[in-house]
Amino acid sequence: MATKFKSALAAVAVLVASASFGVLAQGPAAKKADDGKWIQLFDGKSLAGWRGYKKPDSKETFWKIENGTLTLPGTGAGDTRGSKDIITEATFEQFHLRWEWKIAQGGNSGVKYFVLEDEPSAIGHEYQLIDDERHPDAKIGPHRQTAALYDVFPAHDRPSKPAGEWNTSEVIVRGKHVVHVLNGKTVLEYDLDSPALSEAVAKSKFKDIARFGKPQNGHILVQDHGDQVWFRKIEIQRFK
Repeated sequence: MATKFKSALAAVAVLVASASFGVLAQGPAAKKADDGKWIQLFDGKSLAGWRGYKKPDSKETFWKIENGTLTLPGTGAGDTRGSKDIITEATFEQFHLRWEWKIAQGGNSGVKYFVLEDEPSAIGHEYQLIDDERHPDAKIGPHRQTAALYDVFPAHDRPSKPAGEWNTSEVIVRGKHVVHVLNGKTVLEYDLDSPALSEAVAKSKFKDIARFGKPQNGHILVQDHGDQVWFRKIEIQRFK
């Protein structure tokens, strides 16, 4: 009985910790994700800890703080290919990343991980954020819709909220296993360096990027695609 009581208390503790963020990730890779210290990547007041891609600071970007959110005005200029994106100063290899976001109607953006500054444009694994209903890129197929590994793997059975409403997303990397979570539900899982990933990458726009799909220690990036997007509660936990 004592063992069962202790197990119940532990389960309650995990639920309480997750409730403070508003989501409990599902799936095997997420079960131990709330152990340890969370690092706040966005303080709600400044761009501290962020800089432009291949830049010493964020001065040349359009990102700004508005009512406690990280946002940028819609410029209509399209994908800036890294020139106006911002990346974390720190790098991460094994981690649990989570954030809240909403996109303007017709908008397109993304959060990238495994970003290195080795290419003219910012290359990384992108968790797609897009207005699936209105943006033409989303009409190309599910591999370019919300929560997909952009242009590589689609997400499935997604509990997406429409443009203008807040969503919660997570990326969990433990070992070579990667999980995408949307609004508390695991919607995509894949393995780095796997035959399935290699086959999908070979059919994507990343086929000539030798490092794509391999484990790596990279920056987190938020994308300026020329459309307005809002972020808040961006936080990460490192795994040893």
